[in-house]
Amino acid sequence: MTGRTLEELGLAEVPRDDPLTYPGAWPAESGLLHGDLLLPLERLVYDDRVPLLAVGSNACPGQLRYKMAEFGIGSPLPMVRSRVSGLDVGVSGHVSLFGYVSASPVNAPRASSELFVLWLDRRQLEVIDASEPHFRRAWLPAPRVRIELPDGSALTGAYAYVNRHGVLHNGVGVPRRHPGDQHVLISELLARSARLRELFGVKPEEFCARARRDAGLCARGTRLFAEQKWVTESGFESYADDQQTGSPGTGASLFPPLR
Repeated sequence: MTGRTLEELGLAEVPRDDPLTYPGAWPAESGLLHGDLLLPLERLVYDDRVPLLAVGSNACPGQLRYKMAEFGIGSPLPMVRSRVSGLDVGVSGHVSLFGYVSASPVNAPRASSELFVLWLDRRQLEVIDASEPHFRRAWLPAPRVRIELPDGSALTGAYAYVNRHGVLHNGVGVPRRHPGDQHVLISELLARSARLRELFGVKPEEFCARARRDAGLCARGTRLFAEQKWVTESGFESYADDQQTGSPGTGASLFPPLR
């Protein structure tokens, strides 16, 4: 017993396996994810890696461990808890194949929140890119988005995944904030739409069970979001690019400039 395993820290859950736990448990502080361990972090900036801002389950160590293990990657992955301004956590305009409605970054000049910056090497970046088919990776520069590290220094920018389908709005065209609780979010969505209930049932548990691994049903749910005019832009579309394609190891995902 080290006190540093994900199980001991309560960080081992994998939202891909249990959709209602999305976005999963996040660490209380910065750390170095190394296999089943979350170790103390020795530094905050890594010039040989690229920064990626995590707004959903990519900040969950259990989910990250799962993604990396799928491709046999066990190299350390730094996670830095940071103060992020100019960006908020919105609701994706698609239904995930894993049975949840994920988070997406949205432009919010007055917002400020605690999020994680992941410092990824080339292979780790390829894995995360390949795991996000509904998103485009975009470089969000300062001062549009300010990322302040624990020591008070700020990054010149970071990558984030911008949703290809847009994000859900609050009824008046403003991106709605993700509540961080799938049961609450899905309950609200089902209550608003009889057509959505016809597809996914009347309870969040039914929604997750029906959506999980049913690509056709997820696509129908995604189209329904748009048909009901629930979707708007995130505000970051102009920064998005299409450079991540293919699968890890194919060379199709280009390693971007570091800073």
